[in-house]
Amino acid sequence: MDETKFVLGVDLDGVCADFYAGLRPIAAEWLGRELEHLPEEVSYGLPEWGVRQAPGGYEALHKFAVTQRDLFRKLKPLPGAAQTLRALSKRDVRIRIITHRLFIKYFHQKAVAQTIEWLDYWDFPYWDLCLMADKTAVGADLYIEDSPDNVRALTTQGLRVIVFDNFTNRHIEGVRATSWPHVEELVLKEMDEWKRRRPGSRGR
Repeated sequence: MDETKFVLGVDLDGVCADFYAGLRPIAAEWLGRELEHLPEEVSYGLPEWGVRQAPGGYEALHKFAVTQRDLFRKLKPLPGAAQTLRALSKRDVRIRIITHRLFIKYFHQKAVAQTIEWLDYWDFPYWDLCLMADKTAVGADLYIEDSPDNVRALTTQGLRVIVFDNFTNRHIEGVRATSWPHVEELVLKEMDEWKRRRPGSRGR
């Protein structure tokens, strides 16, 4: 871990990128269903869309979305995400993107290329890009995450997490942000506490 700067570990899908809104029309096309028949609010695995019953299930939909419809390049950012991270970066926060986008074999090149293109296109600042499943293995002083499983894993390890509020995690307890301006407020507060904990601090 970089010990000279406050490191913020940032998830992408559902936190920076409006993942479900971007996937929904692709899923409707892939399933052969009318878009209005796919509810906007879903849970992990997308049972509300009937994806589990389709041939190949979610993995097949995900592969189609990324390889045939450039999902990761075309997602819209959530309001305020890029602007807030740029503001935090100017406050000397080290942005570390941590995302698990390589969980299906054989098209990693497209997934990585689309991810980098998207980050650059929308002007997201970051020093590190970590594409891995186990987020507890990536050092950060604070994490922003929406996945209930990842939130549990991080908090179980005693790591500090902001739960980015959406319909998939309303049942999860913890420090919760409902918008990116709210994220900025929480991060700056946490960074101040981090500075006070550092050796040699005078408790300012």
